[in-house]
Amino acid sequence: MLVMKFVGVITAPDKPKGRGMKISMSEVKEYAIKNNIPIFQPEKIRKNPEFIEEVKNLNADIACVVVYGKILPKSFLDLFEYGCINVHPSLLPKYRGSAPIQWSIINGDTKTRCMYNVFRCWNG
Repeated sequence: MLVMKFVGVITAPDKPKGRGMKISMSEVKEYAIKNNIPIFQPEKIRKNPEFIEEVKNLNADIACVVVYGKILPKSFLDLFEYGCINVHPSLLPKYRGSAPIQWSIINGDTKTRCMYNVFRCWNG
């Protein structure tokens, strides 16, 4: 039986949302709070050695990235023995970037899918 334990959640910092521009947290953060999972909300990952060290100390075997929207540096990807799974809710590369689901609807696509890639950094 496969047993997984979430050792941390990395999500975007809370930001203003809606007409009232009320500070709002991501649904991922709400889930993490309800399930007592440590939360990390770095302003940036690149050139942020303190954050990289915090993640390293989690001793996670694998990372799963879902709709994060930022390029992850090699220093981050190298932290995970089994690499990093990237899940993207669209046909890549057709709808790379912001609003992939909205663009598939606007363009009248009748089929779409959720793409995933496994990233692993090797020297050479």
